[in-house]
Amino acid sequence: MGASRADKELYFVKLRELIAKYPSIFIVNVDNVGSNQMHQIRVALRGKGVVLMGKNTMVRRALRSIITEYPSLERLLPHVRGNIGFVFTSGDLADIRDIIIANKVAAPARAGAFAPLDVSIPGGNTGMEPGKTSFFQALGIPTKIARGTIEIVSDVKVVTAGSRVGPSEATLLNMLNISPFTYGMTVVQIYDQGNVFTPDVLDVDAQELIDRFLVGIKTIAAISLALHYPTIVSVTHSLVNAFKNLIAVALATDYTFEGAEKAKEYLANPEAFAVAAAPVAAAAAEAEAAPAAKEEEEKEESDEDMGFGLFD
Repeated sequence: MGASRADKELYFVKLRELIAKYPSIFIVNVDNVGSNQMHQIRVALRGKGVVLMGKNTMVRRALRSIITEYPSLERLLPHVRGNIGFVFTSGDLADIRDIIIANKVAAPARAGAFAPLDVSIPGGNTGMEPGKTSFFQALGIPTKIARGTIEIVSDVKVVTAGSRVGPSEATLLNMLNISPFTYGMTVVQIYDQGNVFTPDVLDVDAQELIDRFLVGIKTIAAISLALHYPTIVSVTHSLVNAFKNLIAVALATDYTFEGAEKAKEYLANPEAFAVAAAPVAAAAAEAEAAPAAKEEEEKEESDEDMGFGLFD
């Protein structure tokens, strides 16, 4: 039975109020999420976010009714499909995402359901009587009888992620009391202040953003230098290159200036610079050798007393 006109009007008002109050919206998938689990998620989000569910046709109609006021909401319409809902929040997106996906419930394998992950049966004694060997034989699982019970010889994968669970696999997993799947809310898309993006964007850390920003700056600087088009990121390189060209001209001619004098002195008398640099290099070498010599001395002292103290 569809919602009444009054219920739809209340939903439209509620949606408008939440959109006006909260800058961020999580579009979440609620497949296999029961009412009790939904209640637990609402409790976990209390004070941090609000969950709003509704039929897709009603949600689309409600969004279209306020698109003129909030044009960026049109980006949500392509994602209103399947069994979805909204979580409105003004908190930290990463924290809210973690709260949403934290509530998981273990569930048995059901025949015909799509497997979200690979399922394997571990090797070992099952405690089942030999009469149920046929279940294992139907799935090609190697077994043996040990002390009157069925024992699986080695680990065997019985379900592949993305495939449907067969009736034999479902029956065997239930007989072994294996509940391989977990169900809960999953985040499909995130709307934040007019932008829509996938949840994996929240996993990008600050260092990665900085690295990507620096790569962009380097690329712009390289293009600017190649085109001889000055930009704020290339002007430093242009000044340095110009200074190098001036020094090159000064070295090739009699023209000189303050920045080129030291380079001219080096070319005129390189031995003087080598003599001046020798004490510095020697001091650095002595500093490096001192810890090694001290360690060798301590080792020799240890060898002389054979590891025994005076009063041992």
